[in-house]
Amino acid sequence: MKTVSLIGHPDYQAHDTGPGHPERPDRLRALHKHLSETGLESDLLLAEPIHADESWLTRAHAVAHVKNVKTRCSQGVPSMEDYETMLSRRSFDIARLAVGATFTATDQVFSGESDRAFCAVRPPGHHAEHSRAMGFCLFNNVVIAARYAQETHGLERVLILDWDVHHGNGSQHILDDDPSVFYFSIHQYPHYPGTGAREEKGHGEGVGATLNAPVIGGSGDDEYLRIFDEELLPAMDAFKPQFVIVSAGFDAHVNDPLSATRVTEDGFARMTERALSIASDHADGRLISVLEGGYDLEGLSLSVEAHLRTLLDAD
Repeated sequence: MKTVSLIGHPDYQAHDTGPGHPERPDRLRALHKHLSETGLESDLLLAEPIHADESWLTRAHAVAHVKNVKTRCSQGVPSMEDYETMLSRRSFDIARLAVGATFTATDQVFSGESDRAFCAVRPPGHHAEHSRAMGFCLFNNVVIAARYAQETHGLERVLILDWDVHHGNGSQHILDDDPSVFYFSIHQYPHYPGTGAREEKGHGEGVGATLNAPVIGGSGDDEYLRIFDEELLPAMDAFKPQFVIVSAGFDAHVNDPLSATRVTEDGFARMTERALSIASDHADGRLISVLEGGYDLEGLSLSVEAHLRTLLDAD
């Protein structure tokens, strides 16, 4: 059995998105309750995150964007400009705690303290663009994690593997001309936010470092795994990432209210196996995953359990 860290903190539940919002504190409450009741939590190395310094946020975002989020929170403004990315007074600091979880996870994996790590965070991040928040996301957790890994651990090539049902427009936008971070996204299309067409492959020096795999509503495990095997794995044999970061959204689940795809818990486990295979082949096994979406509480809990059990048990 591998050593797997679970990075979490009670303060993530204090990011108050208001009544009826899909990205709600109950998501993590249900997840942790499930991991405790199944006994899986006792097999994990539990760790708390650090607060990422504000300077790290500007590795992915404009200074004006960071200041805008901070000011809105301090003034009690209830949302960002899109009126769906909600805020509370503590949201800025909690978002820094979400970024900081990826730093803790990365350091544990590179030091050998853990073989793999999962960051159970809020708010999610992959819709956050260079200069704007959207889609429930304030700062782009996984892109900042990639920058941290490159700067702190001297990496040249990082893979961000995004299986959230929604395209990670923010991750693609920030990394568009960067050949050092390969962005792969498999997502329902057409669907929010409307980006992620197959012909979107990056710009300038980044052409070829973006691979979008749009799928139609009704797609399930077989289609997802076919794309992993036929498209992602060969691309990674060419790119040879030194670190794998999974944007682990679980809203492609068959029961999720925000999607029409039909991925099961077993499908997420099998995708996790493919991600681990990439890490094993090219990155000395180094992999972290970071929670994005997932809005059916039972589907989220069961899918994360399947993901974690695979992280623990797969070679």
